[in-house]
Amino acid sequence: MKIYAVGGAVRDTLMGLPVHDIDYVVVGSSVDEMIAQGFRPVGKDFPVFLHPETQAEYALARTERKTGTGYKGFMFYADPTVTLEQDLERRDLTINAMAQEVGADGKWVGPILDPYNGRQDLAAKVFRHVSDAFAEDPLRLLRIARFAARFPDFIVAPETMQALQAIVHSNELSALSPERIWQELARGLTAAKPMHMFQVLLDCGAAKPLLPSALVLSLAQDDFRKDLIAHLQTADDHLENRCAVVLMHLPSADIRSWAECIRMPNEVRDFCEIFSELNRLIEQSQGRPDFTFQAADVLAWFNRADVWRKPDRGNALLDLAKRIGLNVDTLISAMQNTQSLNTAQIIEGVPLEERSNGENIRSAVDAARLSAISAAINN
Repeated sequence: MKIYAVGGAVRDTLMGLPVHDIDYVVVGSSVDEMIAQGFRPVGKDFPVFLHPETQAEYALARTERKTGTGYKGFMFYADPTVTLEQDLERRDLTINAMAQEVGADGKWVGPILDPYNGRQDLAAKVFRHVSDAFAEDPLRLLRIARFAARFPDFIVAPETMQALQAIVHSNELSALSPERIWQELARGLTAAKPMHMFQVLLDCGAAKPLLPSALVLSLAQDDFRKDLIAHLQTADDHLENRCAVVLMHLPSADIRSWAECIRMPNEVRDFCEIFSELNRLIEQSQGRPDFTFQAADVLAWFNRADVWRKPDRGNALLDLAKRIGLNVDTLISAMQNTQSLNTAQIIEGVPLEERSNGENIRSAVDAARLSAISAAINN
């Protein structure tokens, strides 16, 4: 029995990057032997075990055969006779198909085992698939797109781009779970250069089935791409910010529809929708001869953003808008004015006999807020 560190941990070590997670492969062992040594089985689809002390995951070397659609449509074969080379052959990219033996003390020992020339592709900065089985797993398309965002200096090998296009033409992307699509897109959005992810999706034809149609059309326009690249860098790497600037020109209804399709978390969806509506509010003001906001429109957006109960979100939305160059100084002042109002005093100003009617109180508060907003607009 031999244990190897494989995949991304070896790749990142060679690149001088920090290693956070290590995948271990066990060659020459069986389920019974692993259990006898204290490993606890956790895998449902193939034999994966938790180390009795470190709780790290160890998987038996395995091969696979396509038996159905999607990234789960595989039958795995794990046996002591499966070699390391056979296990590495089923991996996606050559740069992820390298391994190094792990000694009894847990330290990596000996040479890096590289049967598919991953070090060569790493030096050349090329994403190249290991075998023809690559095109059988639609999830790998999203992984390559996400890797492109993380490693923007890399290019996709022509034969690998053809494999990605084959995945699209096979219609197997439809077999991916919405949650997994969102997970990969989110990781790409928070990587170094998210635009590289979108470019891979465009180049292989996957953008249309995976992204909102209006966004796909916009991504084909040079001016939009240039602005988006600048906005993404300015927006820092927070997921809500990155997602919001990507979707800011879409109607909130379109954002809601896409969010439901990919199971986007509600807090991210809401942030994106409200930011889109903020952008629309700003565009409306710019379309007027005097370039001013309407107090009623501003109050409606404040209510939509719920800046009264969620002031941090309101500040985050306006801060993001300001950082990407939108003129929101007036809105910031207006929000500060309205949030400084003493609601209790406003309610005391309502005649006692009218306070039992919630609509009267609401009207009084709205009137005070409109006045505070108008003061900021006219300042």
